[in-house]
Amino acid sequence: MRVFNKRARFKYQILEKLEAGVVLNGAEIKSIRAGRIDLSESFARIKDGEVILVNAFINPWMGSQKYADSRRERKLLLHKKQILNWQGKIAGSKLTVVPVSLYIKNNLAKVELGLAKSKTKFDKRAVLKKKSIKREIERELRGKKS
Repeated sequence: MRVFNKRARFKYQILEKLEAGVVLNGAEIKSIRAGRIDLSESFARIKDGEVILVNAFINPWMGSQKYADSRRERKLLLHKKQILNWQGKIAGSKLTVVPVSLYIKNNLAKVELGLAKSKTKFDKRAVLKKKSIKREIERELRGKKS
């Protein structure tokens, strides 16, 4: 099961990607396996030499009221060199870290992080225009086949 963050790809231009583990509590892994997560408004923050996933929504599993805070901050597991490398890149420019996708790999929850640069309004419009043109071309081709 792989859940993508479509909003991140629309709002940001992804420059680099990195895989990180996620520290979870209790039944959160069951919710992830069931696909009951939302990354659309989440982002990652580097704080005190650790990477923290903020505002990622993991729907609580049925009956587990013990871990009811579904938008809590979750620690991400990365090597220290990777954290320092990205911290240096973020400090020098207008870059941010966003989760691109969340998936299960070898029974462990992994997040694909992206070092991202914000797109301008013009870039977003260009992407939407390309999609609509592509959709119209495909529609025309389907119409000619039949």
